[in-house]
Amino acid sequence: MTAIDPLLREIPEWIETERLQLRAPESGDGAALNESIRASQTHLSAWMPWAQTVPTVEESEVNVRRAKARFILRQELRYHLWLQPEGRFVGCVGMHNPDWRIPALEIGYWIDVRYEGQGLIAEAIEALVEMALRDMGVRRLAIRCDAHNLRSQAVPLRLGFELEATLRNDDVAIDGSGLRDTFVFVRLQ
Repeated sequence: MTAIDPLLREIPEWIETERLQLRAPESGDGAALNESIRASQTHLSAWMPWAQTVPTVEESEVNVRRAKARFILRQELRYHLWLQPEGRFVGCVGMHNPDWRIPALEIGYWIDVRYEGQGLIAEAIEALVEMALRDMGVRRLAIRCDAHNLRSQAVPLRLGFELEATLRNDDVAIDGSGLRDTFVFVRLQ
């Protein structure tokens, strides 16, 4: 099977859902990203290594511009979530660790704690999965999460992913308190 050069893959820079616009990172998104991380840092820091410290607005803007470059290079396909019609930044979803030979991708996500429990992440992931399977020809999508992160586990289960594996002692807890298991949920085409 010959893989298409990732740079030749047509991947939409925005996706609309009933309540959200998923948009690839754009220069200038850093302030909105930063504000959302600041509001959610305590919650995010329990699960996300990158959330252990609060970035400056400048650091967030650098992060956005790097994500934009990785999107163009097809190394990571991050989308910022904008609640419509307000146009408020509420989180991120994305596809990373691509293996374009298959093609296979991993999905990651986080939501601003002020918007948790409204089904926004499930709505965004559902749109992302549909686009990946239908438009990109992706054959395998995986979602990995800490076995203790019940909210994160609910998303793939709600969207028809199957638990493929439990990776025992796969990672160190963010707080260093011990080893953690990782669940791997998959959806195949």
